Amino acid sequence: MPNKYQLVFLGSLLVAFSFLVALFHLIKAKLAAAGYHVSHLILLGLPEHTMSDQLSNANINFLAPAPVIAAVTAIILISLVYFTTARKPRSKPLDPNAWKEYPLAKKTQISPNTAIYRFKLPRADDVLNLPTGQHISVSAELNGKLVARSYTPISNHENSGYFDLLIKSYEKGNISRHIAGLNIGDKLRVKGPKGQFVYSPNLTGGLSMIAGGTGITPMYQILRSVLKNPDDKTRVNLIYANVNHEDILLRSELDKLAQTHADRFTLYYVLNNPPSGWNGGTGFVTKEHIKQFLPNPAENNSKLLICGPPPMVAAMKKNLADLEYPVPRTISKLEDQVRVI
Repeated sequence: MPNKYQLVFLGSLLVAFSFLVALFHLIKAKLAAAGYHVSHLILLGLPEHTMSDQLSNANINFLAPAPVIAAVTAIILISLVYFTTARKPRSKPLDPNAWKEYPLAKKTQISPNTAIYRFKLPRADDVLNLPTGQHISVSAELNGKLVARSYTPISNHENSGYFDLLIKSYEKGNISRHIAGLNIGDKLRVKGPKGQFVYSPNLTGGLSMIAGGTGITPMYQILRSVLKNPDDKTRVNLIYANVNHEDILLRSELDKLAQTHADRFTLYYVLNNPPSGWNGGTGFVTKEHIKQFLPNPAENNSKLLICGPPPMVAAMKKNLADLEYPVPRTISKLEDQVRVI
C-alpha cells in the first residue's frame, strides 16, 4: 500500500504528463492553423522541391513518438524534483541536543491528580523511536527559571503520530503541575533520548524490578518490550509499591501481562494502606519481599532495576545492602547488576 508521499509523487507525475501532452496538442494545432505540419519543421529553409522529395522519400512523421517523448520528459522532470526534495532525510521527532515543542492533543484523567497526556508529533506517521530503557526530558520556564524533569512515555514504537505521558501531579512538583495546567493545543518542550541504560533482547537471563508510584513507567516500557518479543527469553519479576489501592497505575495493563505471560512474568503489589481483603503485600517493600520475589543478581545471571521516589530508593538501597545484594552505584553503567533508573 503506497504511503501519502508516494501517492503525491504519482499524482504530480500524472499532472505533469497531462500538461505536456496538452501542450503538445496545443502547439500542433497552432502550427496547423499557420499552415505548418510538425513533420515539416526540420526541413524549413530547404528549396520547396527538395522538401517535397525528402518528405515523400523518408515519410517523416514526428507525431507518432510525441506522446512517448512527453511521457519520458515528464518522468525525468518529476523524478528530479522527487529525489532532490521528497527524498531528503526527514527530521526526527527527538533531538538529544535541542528542545522541540509538541502540542497537547488529548488529556485522559485517571484519578484526581493523575492523567495521561497525549502530545501530537509533526506527521501522522512519525514515531518517537525512543530506545527501550531511555527517557525524555521535559522543560518549562517557571518563575524566570528553566526547570526540567525526566519522563518515560507509556506509548510504544507501534504508536504513530503521538506519544503519551502518564503523569501524577504533586503539590510541590513544578513540572507536573505545569503539565496539568496545559490546555489542548498548548505546547510542551521535549528533548531526548536521555539515559545511560538501553535494553536489548536477552541482555540478561532475568530482570528484577522495584517500582514505586509513577516509577512504574520506565519499568512498563521495558516489561512490554521484553514480553512482546517471542525471541526474548528474559524472565521478569516486579514488585510495585503504592500508598493506596487507587494509586496503582497501569493496573489493568500489568494484570493482563501477568495473566498472558504467567510463565515469564511475576507481579507482586505492595500497599501502605491496603483495603480489606487485600492479598498483596502491606506496608513498605521489605527485605523479606525482596528475598522472596527477587533473586540475588550476584548469584545468577540477572539484573535489578529500581525506580521511585527518593525516600523509597534510599530505603531499597539499605535493604539490598542488608541482604548482601549488589548495591547500585551513584553513576551506573550498563554492565552493573543493580541500577536506579
